Amino acid sequence: MAKYQTEPLKCWKKAKELREQYYINYARCKDTGGIRWSGSAWALDAIPAGLGNDVYSLTGEPYGAAVALDKKLNQECQNAAESAGFARDLCAYMRTYWGSLYLDKYIDGGKFPKPDFNFQSQICCSHAKWYQHASKIENTPVNFIDVSVGPYKDLTEDRLMYVVNQGLESIEWMEKITGRKYSDELFIEAVKNEMRSTSLWAEICTLNKAKPAPLDEKTMYSLYVLATLSKSSKWCADFYEECRDEVKDRVARGIAAVPNERCRVMSDTQPPWAFLKVFRYLEEYGAVSIGSLYTFGLEGIWETKPDGSWGPRTTPMQQGIEITTREQAMRLYCDWNLSKPQWQHFYDPRLKTEMMKTIVKEWGVDGVMLHLNRGCEGLSLGIMENRLGLAAAGIPVMTYEGNMGDEREFDLGRTQNRVDSFMETLNLKRDFVNA
Repeated sequence: MAKYQTEPLKCWKKAKELREQYYINYARCKDTGGIRWSGSAWALDAIPAGLGNDVYSLTGEPYGAAVALDKKLNQECQNAAESAGFARDLCAYMRTYWGSLYLDKYIDGGKFPKPDFNFQSQICCSHAKWYQHASKIENTPVNFIDVSVGPYKDLTEDRLMYVVNQGLESIEWMEKITGRKYSDELFIEAVKNEMRSTSLWAEICTLNKAKPAPLDEKTMYSLYVLATLSKSSKWCADFYEECRDEVKDRVARGIAAVPNERCRVMSDTQPPWAFLKVFRYLEEYGAVSIGSLYTFGLEGIWETKPDGSWGPRTTPMQQGIEITTREQAMRLYCDWNLSKPQWQHFYDPRLKTEMMKTIVKEWGVDGVMLHLNRGCEGLSLGIMENRLGLAAAGIPVMTYEGNMGDEREFDLGRTQNRVDSFMETLNLKRDFVNA
């Protein structure tokens, strides 16, 4: 039965409109002479922003997730990639993206809009090959920045400058292939916007420490995605400021995401996008998923606060630092991105386990649901070591198998049965009134 008051998120409609406009802008920007580029959600997207105010990106992972919701189109894309000889155990997003290129079909039903160039960061095992092959299909220039320099706690001057120098060199490359003069002012503005966006998203996530939780993870998926699209844009940073203020108000008034909240769980990695109803099934037990390291840290930038708690990283602007040159901006920007939580576990699964234990403690989590995601080698790396580490700390853990972008790898009935068993271990019964 309901214990708390609930209400729709006021900024929900705006988030949906911004997401739709993003894909429209990319598709139509050539009508006014704009520039299109494509890369991952982890690409250093403030760098291309220096080419002008008419530069638009298409980030590959969110595109793959969006297509996954269209089961017919997604299956066509998967089949096209497999027909070209690519195995089903490769990144599901990558296969969807390649399939979309092979079919020349865009998510809006038209032809796939060819980018002027591809620009990619390299840390995930799929990222380099993803855009190397895309550029081969499209006959498009491509540039890579290697950011795999080790965990942030071990960052040295040499490692930082290795990334910084690549960023500076990429600017010269973009000027050459586009014929445009680069604007340091636009770059610095984009760096500030990205820092604001990613710090604000972390702040929004910290507000979910409140009980009842003002947001559930299914809703958060539609909010965090804006940073995966264009985190260095002013519209993204401004939206997160608006969203932060609304979530603060929800906490102050005790507005709950799940009115019958009596249990708090966290998930891990991307969900099976075609089956987000799993999160609504949790609510029948009064369980709210408060988020995950994935939702919090894919784009959110964090730091350990003086009191030992985890919170949004303080921006250079908040520290009173004035950013005036290209070189200074690039150094601060690369350092900022290298602290990204979701980059750390590529080097050691124990780093991820410790971050997950921090979330369990500070967000009051009762149990953890690990998605053994066959569609993402990168974010599933070391996941069974994470399970062992959480279990050793006395934290209840369940696992379920699936794939974020290929529905053939997910069994809804089997997963619900595993949820039933897990909820039983947490001494919870379904609320059939709300089922």
